[in-house]
Amino acid sequence: MLSHKPQTPILDVRDLTIAYATRKGDVLAVRDVSFDIQRGETHSIVGESGCGKSTVAFGIVNFLGRNGRLVSGRILFQGQDLVGRSPEELRRIRGDRIAMVYQDPMAALNPSMRIGDQMAEVLIVHRLFNRREAEEACVEMLRRVHMPDPGNVIRRYPHQLSGGQQQRVVIAMALLNDPALLIMDEPTTALDVTVEAAVLDLVAELQHEFETAIMYISHNLGVVARVSHRMAVMYAGELVERASVRDLFTRPQHPYTRGLLRCVPRLGTDKRDSVLYPIRGRVPPPNALPPGCVFEPRCDYSREECRFRKPQLRLTASGHFVRCHFAEEIQNLGWQPPEELLAQVTAPPPPADAPPLLRVTHAKTYYQVPSRKLLSREKPLVKAVDDVSLEIRRGQTLGIVGESGCGKSTLVKTIVGMEKPTGGEFEFMGVDIAMPVTQRKLDIVRELQMVFQNPDSTLNPSFTVGYQIARPLRRFKVVPRGEVRNEVVRLLEMMKLGERYYDRYPRQLSGGEKQRVGIARAIAGRPGVILCDEPVSALDVSVQAVVLNLMLEIQQKTGTTLAFIAHDLSVVRYFCDYIAVMYLGQIVESGPAEAIYAPPYHPYTEALLSAVPIPDPTATQKHIRLEGAVPSALNPPSGCRFHTRCPRKIGAICEQEIPPWQDAGNGHRIFCHIPLADLRKIEPVIGVAART
Repeated sequence: MLSHKPQTPILDVRDLTIAYATRKGDVLAVRDVSFDIQRGETHSIVGESGCGKSTVAFGIVNFLGRNGRLVSGRILFQGQDLVGRSPEELRRIRGDRIAMVYQDPMAALNPSMRIGDQMAEVLIVHRLFNRREAEEACVEMLRRVHMPDPGNVIRRYPHQLSGGQQQRVVIAMALLNDPALLIMDEPTTALDVTVEAAVLDLVAELQHEFETAIMYISHNLGVVARVSHRMAVMYAGELVERASVRDLFTRPQHPYTRGLLRCVPRLGTDKRDSVLYPIRGRVPPPNALPPGCVFEPRCDYSREECRFRKPQLRLTASGHFVRCHFAEEIQNLGWQPPEELLAQVTAPPPPADAPPLLRVTHAKTYYQVPSRKLLSREKPLVKAVDDVSLEIRRGQTLGIVGESGCGKSTLVKTIVGMEKPTGGEFEFMGVDIAMPVTQRKLDIVRELQMVFQNPDSTLNPSFTVGYQIARPLRRFKVVPRGEVRNEVVRLLEMMKLGERYYDRYPRQLSGGEKQRVGIARAIAGRPGVILCDEPVSALDVSVQAVVLNLMLEIQQKTGTTLAFIAHDLSVVRYFCDYIAVMYLGQIVESGPAEAIYAPPYHPYTEALLSAVPIPDPTATQKHIRLEGAVPSALNPPSGCRFHTRCPRKIGAICEQEIPPWQDAGNGHRIFCHIPLADLRKIEPVIGVAART
């Protein structure tokens, strides 16, 4: 009987330790990390920010900066050790056989060079192609990544491409030399769900074609479940669990892995039948690690032994590599969280008969842009919001979803008074608010507040947290002046921060803590409505769970009404009572959350649902991908605006006539020419519901 020689991994990392030099000495950012990646395999690394995921990637390509160094360990690439190689040898390997795709494509592309010049440089330097050969190869690779009109794209600059197109260029550039290893560091974080799905499909297609080994770094568990064969979980610089993606999602053994999975809303669940269980505390800095198990201070299952004895990474009977003293016992407990976490209450149902607090009717927000025609007096209009009607009832949460450029943010900015409406009626608490915020009465401003996506752009770095939360208290005279500090402390306690944050500056806070300060400032005036524009999109899953639970708690205690914009449809389904789906300035479907996620669908909603990454590798999902980009709001398509991308287009009527609103019952309305009877026959997008 013949014996087969084991295949040599493309990448084999053994006991990797990385340190950064600081004024107080070396700090170990990564400690004893080991894993391997086979040809044609996608191996993901997940964990919260600060866990060392990107540091491992930078260590592999020796891109650690002046103060970073490999302390110990081996990095075997195709059987050859990269440690100790000269800078020139590593440069040749990095550009030729190892490629990297970064989170922000604009950080990887030179804004002053044309796309073709940047791509051709890779082939000219590493493969010695001449200019003509390099350009032909670049056009062909752009065609293989499904870039429309690649011959024209190579003559453009990066700023002339959309985010999804920029990411395709970076991926094409990385694949030009047919690398054996492709490292992808959060490559889809900033993309719409539809563009993200197309990029992930592209990665899978190219991996199959080139048999490339992929190291995929992400905090998005849904993406990891879709693309990975195996995955590793990192925490505070250590690898704490490693197994096949199916085993890790269905039978997690390390408490940290279980904690991450309990933080994620499952598509199909909502706030009334399930609870998110955030991981308490935060990742410790590498210079202040606990003496025993690094996860012990945040672990729901820790014992006295965990405080002083460090666990070793070991292979369990189920085939997992786990760094935990009691992994087998914890797995036998099933998915049930500890009793103290079960004490959390789920959200009550929204009041069904509450009167509308905010009513928007035929809203329009247009922007004038300079004409491209010389001497023309006519200025083209960007129809960002075009004939939108909606209402929000007291105590309810309205979710607004759609791709970038569909008008979601413009709509809420118009409502809050940051943008001037072009037309329509805006009624809030019986008062006309169709005017800029500077012209509104102070009590209306107080009742209508906003939480923004990026707290760094809304918090003043020169003032303390306490001062910034106190400002609306003084401005709106919510409490007597002598009680302002006590009220700020009360708000900080409500945000799970505490009085110790009063005198801190924004730079001293993590991203999740800054977002909680932004929420505290928004609710300080005790508003009736809070408009939230992507408040959790940039947060780790554990911090996201904290913020979502916090907003639910605020809504329960104060009766606040919420409008919630997000591109993560799992979060929207969990958090919102009613949902409006927007496309190119118009609402195409609206209704109760549970109705939106089951047939009948608008074809655009169906496509969005088929693109959302589900954090469950056992779930099945329809494969519907929209062709092309969202049309320009300068010149929207006639008839149904979705007809240029609609996979269910039924004929010329879609191109020529505006669709009718069809009532599907229970407040569920669909803006489409396809008869409701036909829409009801559509099979559900999710074939197997994700496990709760």
